[in-house]
Amino acid sequence: MNIFRNSYTSKIVVAALVVFSSCSDDFLEEVTYGEISPSEMTNAGNVDRAIIAAYSSLNGQYDASSSAFNSPASNWSFGDVVSDDAYKGGGGTGDQNNIHLMEIYNTNPTIIDIERKWVALYEGVKRTNEAMRLLQSSEDYDASLKERRMGELYFLRGHYYFELKKIYNTIPYIDETAATVNDYAVSHTQYTSEQLWDKIEENFNNAYERLPVDQEDVGRPNKMTAKAYLAKTYIFQGQWQAALDAANEVINSNKYSLLPNFRDVFLPENDNSSEIIFAVQHSVLDGAPDNYNGSIGDRLSAPGGPFYSQYGFHRPSQNLINAYKTNANGMPVLDNVNLAEADFKDPRLDHTVGRPGIPYLDLGVLYEASWARDLSTYGPFAPKKRIVSANSPYQIDTWPYISALNYYIIRYADLLLWKAEALVELGDLEGARTVVNQVRERARDSQYVMNLEETAPAANYRIETYSTPWTDQASAREAVRTERRLELALEGHRFFDLVRWGVAAETINKYLEVEKTRRTHLTNANFIEGTHEYFPVPQKYFDVLESMK
Repeated sequence: MNIFRNSYTSKIVVAALVVFSSCSDDFLEEVTYGEISPSEMTNAGNVDRAIIAAYSSLNGQYDASSSAFNSPASNWSFGDVVSDDAYKGGGGTGDQNNIHLMEIYNTNPTIIDIERKWVALYEGVKRTNEAMRLLQSSEDYDASLKERRMGELYFLRGHYYFELKKIYNTIPYIDETAATVNDYAVSHTQYTSEQLWDKIEENFNNAYERLPVDQEDVGRPNKMTAKAYLAKTYIFQGQWQAALDAANEVINSNKYSLLPNFRDVFLPENDNSSEIIFAVQHSVLDGAPDNYNGSIGDRLSAPGGPFYSQYGFHRPSQNLINAYKTNANGMPVLDNVNLAEADFKDPRLDHTVGRPGIPYLDLGVLYEASWARDLSTYGPFAPKKRIVSANSPYQIDTWPYISALNYYIIRYADLLLWKAEALVELGDLEGARTVVNQVRERARDSQYVMNLEETAPAANYRIETYSTPWTDQASAREAVRTERRLELALEGHRFFDLVRWGVAAETINKYLEVEKTRRTHLTNANFIEGTHEYFPVPQKYFDVLESMK
């Protein structure tokens, strides 16, 4: 497994630490000195521990509470359940009702997930800022490593702020000059949206300038990791030429490539493969209490049945299933008519979701509708792409039922599709077609899910590349966006894509119009344009600001 893993075993309590709520109800709380005296804080070993603590926040957790799954790094509730890709699932609408409220767009700033995600990300910001301060003050830290570690910290801070920006939009920005609790009590409207993007870009540019081409430890960002994240920031702003240039630099570095087999991307033994540009590092059986360093934020996705706990959340929507239908030429069919057994299917479908009658991973059994918790409410489908086989040593089949599979923040297919998107917007439609076909070729040439006897494909799979030249920009744009959905489904990206494309209200309300006839739990769902594209800033944040006046 990975050399460099997230770990709280080396966590320290640092001087002048300012946190946005941990065990208390306040978002701003001053923490007293802990295990290490202030005079020792800038020792090289303690600085390294502070840097590791900054990495530890990547998994979305900052405590061992039962609410740890309410701030998942994978954004399955923030990116999938609130899109057209997935339902909440679980034991009905009352089970984790806070996520159900998000699913029907009845969001309010007191929902625990909305509060906790904010807290978790600002915990990452706080730890990163403090590690920067300590590193800059350290006199005995290895000079040859100091700039590299600063690059890593700039990268981490850029990531935490990117996540905050895409989820909440208007956010307070605090850098390493913050030294007291009051320094963190700033307005979320202090900067314009453009100014916030500039600051996020500045973090990644600073990281790019300081990071090496290669790192000894997997899990630490390198120069191309920072450039790839810059491409992502440009994509989210519609800065197409800048995005294209950044993506090309990463591609031309030859550091990354698509794995030949689609399913292999999601095997824990490959989770730092050539396809992974940056990932949250997970581990199990590493001595952490309750395997805390595993994918605890995704624990509720366990599909049930004879091999897994029946949490049954993060359930694929019928709309997503239907999106994988193809025609006789292997091209997408976007009619949203329920997929039938005889229909041609994109082979990525049965690597992505569990469907009745199709083998589930390498368990030697067919997935059955009876595995699904609350079948009548959420239907028969289950997540599969990011579920680790119960036969794998990287899957824990006892409490807390988690795996060591990393969460991929950026993978190479993602970057390729950003490039295709930029090419479409810049008018190079044929260039975009070539890039999209790279992704489709991998899907076509991958090993398909086979029947239990391993004698034939498990379903009627058919996928081909786009052979006809692209001459219409609108059609090319739709093709790229469709490919992103098919390739990246249930990886936490869909809702944020819809928002940045400016089609969230149109797409989701069209989805709901039909899906309400299939799933009654969505009866009261209503997406309001201009309101539901971003989550509300938590009420506790305002309460604390008011109390400090």
